[in-house]
Amino acid sequence: MAGAAALGATPAWADEKPATLLVPYPAGGPSDAIARIVNTPLSKALGQQVLVDNLGGVSGALAAQKVLAAPADGRMLFQGSPNEVILSPLANAAVKLRAEDFTLVHPIGNAVLVLVTRKDLPVSSADELLDLARKSKDRPLTYGSVGIGSLYHFIVEDVAKQTGVALQHVPYKGNAPVLQDLGGGMVDFAVLVYSAGMGALAEQGKLKVIGQLGAKRSELLPNVPAVAEGRQLKNLNYTIWSGLMVRKDTPAPALERLHKAMAAVLQDAEVRKQLAAQSQTAAPAMTLAESAKFFADEAARYRRIARDINLQAQ
Repeated sequence: MAGAAALGATPAWADEKPATLLVPYPAGGPSDAIARIVNTPLSKALGQQVLVDNLGGVSGALAAQKVLAAPADGRMLFQGSPNEVILSPLANAAVKLRAEDFTLVHPIGNAVLVLVTRKDLPVSSADELLDLARKSKDRPLTYGSVGIGSLYHFIVEDVAKQTGVALQHVPYKGNAPVLQDLGGGMVDFAVLVYSAGMGALAEQGKLKVIGQLGAKRSELLPNVPAVAEGRQLKNLNYTIWSGLMVRKDTPAPALERLHKAMAAVLQDAEVRKQLAAQSQTAAPAMTLAESAKFFADEAARYRRIARDINLQAQ
């Protein structure tokens, strides 16, 4: 009886070959936090264990390429965003993948992007940061990002172009090391996804969160002003989404199974609560067709922005 009870307690996925949810940045950042929130409920919804694997590098494209090199059987999943599958190939000539190589199974969440500075940078708003940058032409302010061609990189370059300021880019492999160096005063500022860890560092006085980049304040971060509330960047409007992706040639039955499971996970009240704690809004329900249209529209949007700032592949 004891043996039968133990057998009955065994998860449904115990005899299945695990799936891998590949996160394109190191552990400790917002992308990793999202993966840790969804992988267990996704495992239960699929009846198959989903293991999180972190692989940073090349603005997330290294992980994206690993997904494309794996069999198209629905077992290699990618937690992707515009950074890795749309922008990386526009910025890095060595990255040969395209957004069209992937299928977006379902968006997961939308994140708040914020402007964050080292604790002793003498500014408290985006306007003051730009004013300081204009006074610092001989020694340009430094800003960190998750890599050349990342959304965070070209947001800052877009702002620099609009305002005529000179800034020095310092690329990293993920949010976590950028935050670490901001906390240590090694770089002056960054545009990053807001996270609970960042909020804790701000409360401890180790860095400052001085603005958010959406058109208006997010309900998840009501006490941080939108940059657009200032006088110099009234039309600034950036957020970022992440989603569950697979290779485009993944068979339809596997796609449908993954889509049904991810849609169920996003309706889970506890998942939505945990995403909100990471300043992520759970994505609205979409069909596979709606996900495909959303993905295509986003690819067109970001490619247009890249052209506008004259982003060149290097």
